[in-house]
Amino acid sequence: MSLTVAVCGALGRMGREVVKTIAAAPDLELTGAVDRGVDQPVDAGVAAGVGELGITVVSTLESLAANPPEILVDFTQPDSVMANAIRGLDMGSHLVIGTTGLSQGDLKQLDEAARATGRGVIVAPNFALGAVLMMNFAALAAKYFPDVEIIELHHEQKKDAPSGTAIKTAEMIRAAREANGFIDACWESLPGARGGDFDGIRIHSVRLPGFVAHQEVIFGLTGQTLTIRHDSTSRESFMPGVLLAIREVSKIEGLIYGLEHLLQL
Repeated sequence: MSLTVAVCGALGRMGREVVKTIAAAPDLELTGAVDRGVDQPVDAGVAAGVGELGITVVSTLESLAANPPEILVDFTQPDSVMANAIRGLDMGSHLVIGTTGLSQGDLKQLDEAARATGRGVIVAPNFALGAVLMMNFAALAAKYFPDVEIIELHHEQKKDAPSGTAIKTAEMIRAAREANGFIDACWESLPGARGGDFDGIRIHSVRLPGFVAHQEVIFGLTGQTLTIRHDSTSRESFMPGVLLAIREVSKIEGLIYGLEHLLQL
């Protein structure tokens, strides 16, 4: 029996790729598609380039309330993801969220709401399996290289900076290391030149046409450096992780933050 899935942000770049992926999965059935930017009737499959699926993209999540999906996938914007998530839980759906920009308070609220409804929520800053490994390699390196900077590069339409992946990486490094070793005595003649400061971890964000999602983590130690880098050159790179989350989320209760928890790293 197929899992029923709906996609919020179905007309966005990631949303269209998710629709395409669900349509090709034999164990999944697309039953809804939502995008607040829709201004005329459009079939979700046509928008994703896979032909008609018989699913019209609607402008509000409430339109799915009469036939809620088992799984709701959200790739929208930071200003709408929380409202979508709470509405999805109220409808009885489990949630897979790829939208970044959520605060620690948002994550706590989602965990509490999911437990109250007996539902599962998976929030992943990055669904690319290589990116998940990159973050875990960085956490391992941080035990031996305490001084580090992060450079993340994304396409020009990404709304938040730094990326969720960069924040997650910095959190994992902070948890793994004892302390940063050197005192940054540099002064900025141009404010912001040293990037954002996350507990002594400098994060630099680049937004330019031509990029998809890229990150390098640079560690420095006397006489040597270590660079760990991951590049997503196509949004197809995120789809194995999205499928994994869709298939696993109904097995949990509460919130999981980060795909590494499903990979048993």
